[in-house]
Amino acid sequence: MTPAIVVGSGLGALGTLRLLHRAGIPAYSLPTVASHESRSRWFRPVPGLLAPLISGVPIAELLERSALERAVLIPCSDAVLGAIAQLPSALAQRFPSSTPPLAAVRQLANKAEFAHLLQSLEVPRPRTLVVSGTADLEAFAGGEFEHLFLKPIDSASFMQRYGVKGCRVRDLAHARAQLAHLQANDAAVVVQEYIPGPGSNHYLIDGFAQRGGRIRALFGRRRLRMCPPDFGDSSHMVSVPLEILEPALHSLRRILAAVDYRGVFSAEFKQDARDGAFRILEINARVWIYVEFAGRCGVDVCSMAYRDALGLEPGVQPSYRCGVRLVSPHIDIAAARYAWRQGELNSWDWLKSWCGAQQPHFNWTDPAPAVHEWSQIASHLLRRMVHGAPAER
Repeated sequence: MTPAIVVGSGLGALGTLRLLHRAGIPAYSLPTVASHESRSRWFRPVPGLLAPLISGVPIAELLERSALERAVLIPCSDAVLGAIAQLPSALAQRFPSSTPPLAAVRQLANKAEFAHLLQSLEVPRPRTLVVSGTADLEAFAGGEFEHLFLKPIDSASFMQRYGVKGCRVRDLAHARAQLAHLQANDAAVVVQEYIPGPGSNHYLIDGFAQRGGRIRALFGRRRLRMCPPDFGDSSHMVSVPLEILEPALHSLRRILAAVDYRGVFSAEFKQDARDGAFRILEINARVWIYVEFAGRCGVDVCSMAYRDALGLEPGVQPSYRCGVRLVSPHIDIAAARYAWRQGELNSWDWLKSWCGAQQPHFNWTDPAPAVHEWSQIASHLLRRMVHGAPAER
């Protein structure tokens, strides 16, 4: 049986390994750094490679060295996706993948190109402008800065450098200072309006599409808590029926068809507190961090991508379970602390939200990643108890 290679690191890579194993698909790992997936019982390095990690060596060169005659590639990061999309044709035939065309990868990953795409399709979206100087910023703001933020055109490199996904601005002076600092570091940005509403107004639609944007699987979930509160990742979520997301689905179908999309995707929307519109924020064109949650609820997009890459029928999505909750303990502790300080959550309700919820690291058949995470949480809490919590700034 043709194996798969999970390329990348983190929770998404771990979830992909587990889903492939459950589907009976042999899989190897080609991680970028040692992370959660390396503690999984299903972790196996690619045969024939002396170094088990991608450490500055081009993916094409590593695949050439591999002892595998053929394997399906499943990317778990934007950088990996871009590299796979540019493989030479001979390698792409030897290592097929169900991924979007290179033009679509760039349109979805580059926030300036994505903004132009959304504008051309006239789907509900936040107001966005590519910023070249303070004059653009002032004209866009019109004197109202409290609902604006600066967002990087290249999210991955920005996150690596600054550790955040965006920068809120308070007023004209603060906006000018932030923009000058970012431009001095060659960080190209767009200015975008912040859609009002709590974190629970965020909805995500995950799924899989065949070539041409023909959607074959969909999974809806609602974010209940996130960390950091403005531009963070989900820490508590619940699966929801697609019927309540029909306006968002209409926009998503138009976008995927317009870019001739193929592969796994995860689209984020926020329901605008002003008018109830579902405004699209971004589309991740590869495996996302909570991909295993969708699989546990009944939508295994990883196996569908594997079959599609080999030219096989990916199958039809079954119905999935709604009302299933997931909590990511490490980041939900921080999310809960913020909610407590804002008076939005009490300890009892927080504890109840953990009862019966799934956890992304934990799997009965593969417990080691969760044991490692729990030990890290316990060590962190113990240090806080011994040394005291740091003073609030």
